[in-house]
Amino acid sequence: MDLKSGYPFWAIKNGLMCAFPQLQADIHCDVVVVGGGITGSLIADELATHGFDVVVVEQRDIGWGSSAASTALLQYEIDTHMVDLAAMYGETQAVLAYKACATAIADIGKLANELGDVDFSLQHSLYYASKRSDKAALREEYLLRKKHQFAMQWLDATGVKEQFGIKAPCAILSKQAGCIDPYRMASRLLLRLAERGGRVFDRTVIASIKPTANKVTLRTAEGHQIHTKHVVMAAGYASQKWLKQPVAKNRSSYAFITDPMAAEDLGWLASTMAWESARPYLYMRTTGDNRLLVGGDDDDTDIPARRDKRVESKAKGLVKKVEKLLPQLTLRPAFSWGGTFAETEDGLPFFGEHPQWGPRVLFAMAYGGNGISYSMIGAGLLRATIEGRSHPLAQLFGFSRLS
Repeated sequence: MDLKSGYPFWAIKNGLMCAFPQLQADIHCDVVVVGGGITGSLIADELATHGFDVVVVEQRDIGWGSSAASTALLQYEIDTHMVDLAAMYGETQAVLAYKACATAIADIGKLANELGDVDFSLQHSLYYASKRSDKAALREEYLLRKKHQFAMQWLDATGVKEQFGIKAPCAILSKQAGCIDPYRMASRLLLRLAERGGRVFDRTVIASIKPTANKVTLRTAEGHQIHTKHVVMAAGYASQKWLKQPVAKNRSSYAFITDPMAAEDLGWLASTMAWESARPYLYMRTTGDNRLLVGGDDDDTDIPARRDKRVESKAKGLVKKVEKLLPQLTLRPAFSWGGTFAETEDGLPFFGEHPQWGPRVLFAMAYGGNGISYSMIGAGLLRATIEGRSHPLAQLFGFSRLS
């Protein structure tokens, strides 16, 4: 799959951080993780840290798929409101999902501190109403989160204007959010994995997967075999090709990033990401070197050539939206890009086994706006599955909910 268009910032900033060998022999291991992006690297790290012999295979260079195009907002706030999730699956399950995402941000922060130099920072999150008719839904969402003791604040139109200079009917200001360089994080995790004895192979394409009752055999395009006890399919949006059942819809999102800006120009944006209630939503965050990253204007395009042609016009449209929202800013994109992402109907990910493949082939589909937070949760969920333990989110994040 051609997953990105234009000039994704992380790829430009970091270059090719590391290269691993191509698989050129038959091997054995405990777990194969198919996919060397941020999802695969987090899962591989979790398994290797807890004693599993892990092999990672990636068809491109490490991190060079959708991770290089991710805008990497770390939020506990799922694209689907907690109120709506509660209506679908019950309040207990909805709260569990939101609290797991909050915990995931802290867990990612701990891991980032261990690795160092991945441009991680904790942030606040401003979720503002795009129009007056959204106010009632945001208020209902705020009250449910307040009931379950999430750290946040309700702002009316005056409060939003005074604190953030934004003209909006209302907003929820959350205290738990973060951001990171996803390509750098994935690369450093896999470099550490290799240093600790794990095996990582890039430019290695998996052509077939054959599970039996006791093992799984993977065959590469070059004919080499990997014999393993379990497989985790963490190949991002390409993972869907391994399932007959459609589970998500691929779309395109667009982003741009500025050159470094003066701290006085960024103001509150240096410590608070912002996003809106409209769908698709405009969002903004900053980087450690004071660049403003803006994204949104999603569309249903899943044809790379068509997405390629839209990058420049989409970036111009995003600039106009931000400058209308914050007239004091004058923005000029330094790099702009587009990328594939996938949405599930309920905004939740899929982790675990699928009936098509049986219990030894597990999927890690961290789809939606919370992809990295979901991946952190999924790493623990999949380890529990492999170890034969239960996990409180196994059913909610599993394929069984499709039925």
